[in-house]
Amino acid sequence: MKPSSRQLLITSALPYANGPLHLGHLLEFIQTDIWVRFQRLMGHCCWYICGDDAHGTPIMLKAQEQGITADQLVHQVHAQHESILQAFNISLDNFYTTHSEENRLLAEDIYLKLSAAGDIESRTIKQAYDAVKNMFLPDRFIKGGCPKCKAEDQYGDSCEVCGAIYSPADLIAPVSVLSGTPPVEKESEHYFFNLPHYEKFLKEWLQTTPLQAEIVKKLQEWFEGGLKSWDISRDAPYFGFKIPHTENKYFYVWLDAPIGYIASFKNLCQKNKQISFESFWHEKHAHNTELYHFIGKDIVYFHALFWPAVLKGSGYRRPSNVFVHGFVTVNGQKMSKSKGTFITGERYLKSFNPEYLRYYFAAKLTPKVEDLDFQSEDFSLRINADLVGKLVNIASRSAAFIDKNFDHQLAKQLHNPELLQSLIHKGEELATYFESRDFAKAVREIMALADEVNRYIDSQKPWVLIKTAENSDLVHAIVTTSINAMRILMTYLSPILPDLAQAVSLWLNLPNLNWQTRSQPLLSHTLNPFKPLVQRLERTEVDAMFQQPSSQDTPMTAEPTTASKLDIKATISIEDFAKIDLRIARIVAAEAVLEADKLLKLTLDLGEEQRQVFAGIKSAYSPEDLIGKLTVMVANLAPRKMRFGLSEGMVLAAGPGGKDLWILEPDQGAQPGMTVK
Repeated sequence: MKPSSRQLLITSALPYANGPLHLGHLLEFIQTDIWVRFQRLMGHCCWYICGDDAHGTPIMLKAQEQGITADQLVHQVHAQHESILQAFNISLDNFYTTHSEENRLLAEDIYLKLSAAGDIESRTIKQAYDAVKNMFLPDRFIKGGCPKCKAEDQYGDSCEVCGAIYSPADLIAPVSVLSGTPPVEKESEHYFFNLPHYEKFLKEWLQTTPLQAEIVKKLQEWFEGGLKSWDISRDAPYFGFKIPHTENKYFYVWLDAPIGYIASFKNLCQKNKQISFESFWHEKHAHNTELYHFIGKDIVYFHALFWPAVLKGSGYRRPSNVFVHGFVTVNGQKMSKSKGTFITGERYLKSFNPEYLRYYFAAKLTPKVEDLDFQSEDFSLRINADLVGKLVNIASRSAAFIDKNFDHQLAKQLHNPELLQSLIHKGEELATYFESRDFAKAVREIMALADEVNRYIDSQKPWVLIKTAENSDLVHAIVTTSINAMRILMTYLSPILPDLAQAVSLWLNLPNLNWQTRSQPLLSHTLNPFKPLVQRLERTEVDAMFQQPSSQDTPMTAEPTTASKLDIKATISIEDFAKIDLRIARIVAAEAVLEADKLLKLTLDLGEEQRQVFAGIKSAYSPEDLIGKLTVMVANLAPRKMRFGLSEGMVLAAGPGGKDLWILEPDQGAQPGMTVK
């Protein structure tokens, strides 16, 4: 570790251990992981921890429903969560659980310190009780109308519509989620944390902590309403830690859940003895370290009020900042199991590369507390246009020359060092965007750079130059320049696309992509043979993931009709038409088929691959006139074996025929592999 490097401890909110990870969870983990990987790319010492939130009545009841113990349930869910996080390349240093000995000891110690300081009081309260199920009801097991905005079907602790915080007794027409009956009131002794005692401290903490403006405004509303003591106890039966010196009282899950951050780090320190626990968590020693929490907007109250006060009262350091994001919606709507839009990590992975989701989320994430909409059409277009059509297009079209003409060896010099300098210079600006979590702006700027590199390749036309032997050195320098540009761009994108960055490193024959060495060009360097880096997304595959999983949802098709006066052979549905995959392709080679009067044999560059196609356009074009031109092809047409060879698609041309056939001329905005809509 460099003496000047920062020391950071970063957390994602603990997912609840009673169900699978979904897109909402993955948004947060991906956002956190990109920031973590960026900090490490900058050379900083960065620890990333998390764990499962494993306590509470919902987990207890779900375990009973499945006929297993709560311990067994949280163990099973933990393994599932860990597997999904690994699949999405979330670079956690420790993924632990709140149901641990470390967390029990820490929770008890913090509680006893708060109690000794006079911040814990007990009193008898009236609490919601389900007389049918014979148990006290947690806030989330009571639903009714929000007392503030009147929204229906809201939980007993907070409103998902307006964000109001209240008690279950304030709900309009409350009912038990378990039995559907109105709860009754029953007295019980409970323990409270004196949050109002920390009002002055919290206001000072908010003034000195650079929280997002939207969060500060929301917290000020809670101060205006007056802080209230916080009930930190729950009655048996309950799955959790028993409160010291009590017989049947347990810590409310929101007391020991955030302490799980400390427990997870403590567990990491036990595994790695070189990490100092005190320097990150003890108030007296944590002056040179930083602590950051990434959370969703629904748990701000707990992380920006309760948690800093509990830490202050028990002698622990406070967060350096709390970074808040919005919810994930799917095609403009809240995720719903009944509508098929509740997309879990496992469901996503059955169809798509996890890197695509990382990129898509990054391209939409800003520092603001905004909801992020996962749109099926936008998802496929963004991946195909950016990753395939722009970024990987640079590598694939350059690698073809290096592999075929220069024995995998880069040239001794660059053709355009100024281009690389402009990319390198942009790095400092991009670093500010990553640091401020404005990933969307970083992605836009990087893709603009990719456009610039593609325009450079187009302007030099190496596919034309290579035809003349004396241009060999020039082509070598051109593609060496573009490959070095690809290396710089992938370095910038490596926090977002770690798997793709690793694949590019392997191709470039480098141990990794390093920020500090990005300004040193690769010259006279041997590359490994190029392999396709990403695959294009098929729109039909994307749509299939968003469809409601029900046989009743088969789309209705129109009744057959008689043919029109144009003598159309048969009609097709819009669904049939949507299956046609039209792509931009560059003609990199063309030759006449001697055995055929109309056919030309074309080699088409689609960005990530090349195809051979036989096209009946000999009457309109000479083969040499086609080299370098762009055309539109049907990319998903089944290959057809002809006596001249295999045709792997179909070229589209316009015109009545004969000499009047036209194909697309080169255009600044079109790149090989782009989808035609």
